[in-house]
Amino acid sequence: MRAGSRLSERWFNLALWLVALLFAWFLIGLGSLVVGDLPQVEQRYTLEQLLETDQARASSETLKQVRREMDDTRRRIERDQLALEAAQGATEGARETFANWLKTRDATQRVDQDPGLIARTQQLDALKEAERVVEDRLTALAQAQADLSEREREQVRTENTLRAAAQEKLDAAERGQELRVFGYRLALTLPLLVLAGWLLLKRRTTRNWPFVWGFAFAAAFAFFVELVPYMPSYGGYVQYGVGVVVTLVGGRAAINALHAYRERQAQVEARPNEERRTEIATDQALARLAKKVCPGCERPVALGDPSTNFCPHCGLGLFEDCPACTQRKSTFERFCHACGTPGAGAVLPAA
Repeated sequence: MRAGSRLSERWFNLALWLVALLFAWFLIGLGSLVVGDLPQVEQRYTLEQLLETDQARASSETLKQVRREMDDTRRRIERDQLALEAAQGATEGARETFANWLKTRDATQRVDQDPGLIARTQQLDALKEAERVVEDRLTALAQAQADLSEREREQVRTENTLRAAAQEKLDAAERGQELRVFGYRLALTLPLLVLAGWLLLKRRTTRNWPFVWGFAFAAAFAFFVELVPYMPSYGGYVQYGVGVVVTLVGGRAAINALHAYRERQAQVEARPNEERRTEIATDQALARLAKKVCPGCERPVALGDPSTNFCPHCGLGLFEDCPACTQRKSTFERFCHACGTPGAGAVLPAA
């Protein structure tokens, strides 16, 4: 019968699991940095890079020229508006003076003032003509401003068309870049997941098992968690597809393991009682007895009955009487708990 694990061994096992988790944590941090920095292998595209250079430059220069002309026309309109206001003010003032003069002439009935009437009328006509000149100039400037606005709208439409075409190219380039970067990430994480599965199948029982489990945790986290924020619209199909394959492979392995376990158990239960007891560790056997199950076949046993010495399912001997003090004890105990007499399978120290 194999000796049970010591308390210190259990603490060592816990420490090794801590090593596995720490190893996984550091690998996850390193993998996160690598996965996050993978886009740096690709150049970043901008809208200006994909514009038709000659057409865009010509359209931009034309638009700038039109806007400069519009600003110049706007300033000229503002100056002529001020000139028109000044001319209108001068005309209004002259008209008031002329009206007062007419009243004085009518009151005095002086005929000698007729030449003055003609001069004042000519002066008013000249001021009115000056107003018309400014108004005509303003009309021409307004028409020019309208023409420039139409040209500006046409240039803006042309530039928007060029930018829309460049935006389509940019979107296509970014989709291609996204696909390539996702391929880089997938090419990094998927082989790690496959390698982790192989290590779990072949190396999980070796002395370096903490690193095997730590690597497996990190690879699973990198593929099923770290890859999620960077997946394109179709990336979920890849991830869930791999998850389905892994589940099928793992489930099939579990089913085969279950059938193999049942076959082994059937073969074990067919072997002699003493031989079977030597293959069960003491701590494991006592832990199962504490749960009221058979240490051999793990089926429930009525241990509360003092007459139950054998498993009714597989026939494994569970209890016996101590040959020295006849105290009932477990067949898996190395020494009698009443008198300390070694059991049949106990290994005594050399004299």
